[in-house]
Amino acid sequence: MKKILLITFLILLIDQFSKIYIKTHFALNDSATVFPGFELRFVENPGMAYGFQFGGLFGKYLLVIIRIILIGGMIYMFRKWLKQGASNYLLVPMSIIFAGAIGNLIDGMFYGLIFDSGSVYDESLNDWIGYSGISKLVPFGEGYSHFMKGCVVDMFHFDLIDWYVPENYPLIGGTHIEFFKYIFNIADSAITIGVSLLFIFRRKAFPNGIL
Repeated sequence: MKKILLITFLILLIDQFSKIYIKTHFALNDSATVFPGFELRFVENPGMAYGFQFGGLFGKYLLVIIRIILIGGMIYMFRKWLKQGASNYLLVPMSIIFAGAIGNLIDGMFYGLIFDSGSVYDESLNDWIGYSGISKLVPFGEGYSHFMKGCVVDMFHFDLIDWYVPENYPLIGGTHIEFFKYIFNIADSAITIGVSLLFIFRRKAFPNGIL
């Protein structure tokens, strides 16, 4: 259990520190090149990992509820796996995934309560509306929005390829090819890494072939 708690704490610490730093030092959509092909670009995401959205405000509430249920289910499974003496090939990747899920849940549940500005949902436009300026931390409950109405902070962007195919190319002329177009955060990365480790070591993680 200590191993699970340590991994979760360290990832959450890095995740939340990076998000709070970006939100309090960058204006929305600001960017800074770290090195060629990699930049910090601040965007806010009301939906899932890597910027995917799921409906409007109702979809956001539903995602928060689903995340809470999944996290509760993972806690139950951790207790079960520990009793069964599960290997680190299972516990470590699942701990990484667990931390990532909590990281993005924190943003959605509480960021509207602790920052003075952030993206809000406009029902008349059926869309999320951004803001100007740099956010500041405020006392809990005095933020720009309410419980479960905060947005996830994303900032990592690998713009390794950004190319418009010349019009004279057959079939694909004029196509915009971009890699990697998604903007993500530490929590998203943790989930991706954890799932990848589970897949790579799946035979050792699940020696009986079942959860």
